[in-house]
Amino acid sequence: MKIYISKYRYHWISPYTILDRVFWWTDWSRCNRWTLEQSLADQQRDVTAYVEHPEWVDRWADRLEPISRFINRVLDIIHPRIEYVRIDPWDTWSMDHTLAPIILPMLRQLKATKHGSPFVDDEDVPEHLRSTAAPPRENEWDTDGNHHARWAWVLDEMIFAFEMKSRDDWESEFHSGVIDIQWVPVDADGNEVAKGQHKAFQMRRGPNDTSEFDSEGMQRVQQRITNGFRLFGKYYEGLWD
Repeated sequence: MKIYISKYRYHWISPYTILDRVFWWTDWSRCNRWTLEQSLADQQRDVTAYVEHPEWVDRWADRLEPISRFINRVLDIIHPRIEYVRIDPWDTWSMDHTLAPIILPMLRQLKATKHGSPFVDDEDVPEHLRSTAAPPRENEWDTDGNHHARWAWVLDEMIFAFEMKSRDDWESEFHSGVIDIQWVPVDADGNEVAKGQHKAFQMRRGPNDTSEFDSEGMQRVQQRITNGFRLFGKYYEGLWD
């Protein structure tokens, strides 16, 4: 597999930006450029000092818009976004494992840099995170107090599922002790007999076997993994920053 994906291209040059640059000495141009280029200290400036641009600027902006669209189209052609994906035959031998180490770091980065949260159904989260458990909303149109917490929980479950899928040994955590297996000759009824009189071999624990297997614990983790993948599919279109 080879993947080359560049960042998103944004080639749009607004007609107003062009006019602001051409008439750079005017007060209205300086105000617009200050709005676009203000520093942290500049944000404390009095907004009442803002100067509106003259009406003729709007008329010229309409005339310049076809030029802006043409420039945008040309730049899209000569500087397109790179999206190259090559899939090799072995990439789909175990596609779920192939994708896991790619999706996992993306989910981690999304959790660290997200600026919003999609709507998550109450049925998909624990009771203490549901909208019914949140404090009353001040306004009807507000999101409830658990809105972002629900999405953070869902992301954690997705991340957990892909972390486990990226590991080949997670099931070993539920096995302990020493394995001592012996193959014992038995008759048709399953009774131990001497070799030569046996009908089959039966696998039995040897005298040194101390192995234990936490079946219930592994099942709980597997259910969490399965639910994490279910949430990934259900909220796939909510994976945005």
